[in-house]
Amino acid sequence: MEALEKPIATATVNEPAKPSSPVQDQQTDNSGDKKQPPPLAAKLIAVFLISCISFGSSWSSGVTGAMKSTIKKKMNISNTQFSLLEASEDFMVTLLMLGSGIVTDRVGGAEMIIYGNVVYTIGSILVAAATTVRSFNFMVGGRIILALGDIATQVAQYKMFSSWFPPSNGFASTLGLELAMRKIGGFVGKSTANPIAKNTGNFAWVYWTSVFMNLFTNAATVVFWLYSRYCNRHYQGREDKATREVLTEKNKKFELKKIFQLPWMFWCILLFSLFQTSAALVFSQNATELAQKRFNVDAIKAGWYSALSQYSGFFLVPCLGAFIDIAGNRATVLCVCGCGMLLCMTLVNFASSKAGTGAAFGIYAIASTLGPTTIIDGIRTSLWHQSVFGSAYAIKVTMNNAMNIIVRIITGALQDADDDSYRRVVRVYLFLVACSVVVGLAILTGSMFTDELGLLQWTRKKRLTYGPEIIDRMRERNLVTNARRSWWISFCCFGALVLLILGSWVAYIWGAVTGNNS
Repeated sequence: MEALEKPIATATVNEPAKPSSPVQDQQTDNSGDKKQPPPLAAKLIAVFLISCISFGSSWSSGVTGAMKSTIKKKMNISNTQFSLLEASEDFMVTLLMLGSGIVTDRVGGAEMIIYGNVVYTIGSILVAAATTVRSFNFMVGGRIILALGDIATQVAQYKMFSSWFPPSNGFASTLGLELAMRKIGGFVGKSTANPIAKNTGNFAWVYWTSVFMNLFTNAATVVFWLYSRYCNRHYQGREDKATREVLTEKNKKFELKKIFQLPWMFWCILLFSLFQTSAALVFSQNATELAQKRFNVDAIKAGWYSALSQYSGFFLVPCLGAFIDIAGNRATVLCVCGCGMLLCMTLVNFASSKAGTGAAFGIYAIASTLGPTTIIDGIRTSLWHQSVFGSAYAIKVTMNNAMNIIVRIITGALQDADDDSYRRVVRVYLFLVACSVVVGLAILTGSMFTDELGLLQWTRKKRLTYGPEIIDRMRERNLVTNARRSWWISFCCFGALVLLILGSWVAYIWGAVTGNNS
């Protein structure tokens, strides 16, 4: 009976030991061309071009948080309205990101990056125009248009990486390099925003500078698109030796069935990201104003302090990526990240002096760098099918943005109700990171007792040595033997995600009503 079950299992997951799966069949059309996998030099060029794109987009994203005090003063808006401005982009992400991920899996990352950056630039022009005429409603509309472009590009970049690099074989290292460039771009944007506003005498010039930076991003995007077309003509997909899966940038059809086969380990990582990533993003949004209040300095110095706390750990990210690729231990890194964030927020809550806040910012600079690379690589490592990585990452971004809306609206309302103080707001940060520590410890403990979570801890050597046998056995157990249980887990997790998204929409609408009536 066991001999009969094996072909059924491999047919279900489309990853048999022999090269006859649909994923591998995508490459048979080109078998006569005798294409070779892309060389290392070609991959490094692609990483460099995508990093240039990330630098430009991160420069723009770092601006608004640094300008919080200035925007509130010059545009005469409340904290609730500012939170609504930030949440507008998150709202669009919750509406469209999941669909964007499914489409990216189907058409490929290069095509989506081109579309996304053009729309993003149009949105940045509208935001700059809104700051020029001092129209809050116009600015909200511009941020919504800007979000449409950002939605298309977020997933596309990492989808490209997943099609060129398998886990434990370059994927985390590539993420580390790209995220380091992203941090540098964000640092430059955040630290120069207030000096530009002060020296020009008009904070609108900060956003017009952002438009010029987006034009650079578009140029880099066009070069990358042309280079991607060249690579598609001359190189074929690379095989993940641990799973015998041929990596693909785009699929022949929409893989909706595989999206509902996302493993339970994937949802565990998302639960950690739900608390840690959202706490980090909302804290960084308010860090400049918090620094102004705690250090009693002007917006320019506060912008430097918050930028250093958020981005100074950029040099650690490539090192972390290389460590994960070689040594694994993803669950351990997640746990350390959560504990570091907890220590940071404890200091922010209970040591409100300059020394305590300075120490908190320093710890945050290190702890926050451990999250993104580990979470994204953990998602990629946990998947049964690389072909739906775009959709899986889109679920992660959708979830985080839904949580961001809720947290931003709540913290904005708390700050308004507390006479513009952060006394109550920082308690929300502390609660979120405490939850992330609990989840991180649970993942680390589970990795010691289950093969599925144990995957996160595997070194490169173990993945390549034991991967084909152990991963195939786990796939059969989860997708065939316990298929019904796996389906119910996915169904419940998707249901919880839908409830979270609906809750974020309610919070957004409430924020819009109360903000416009302020």
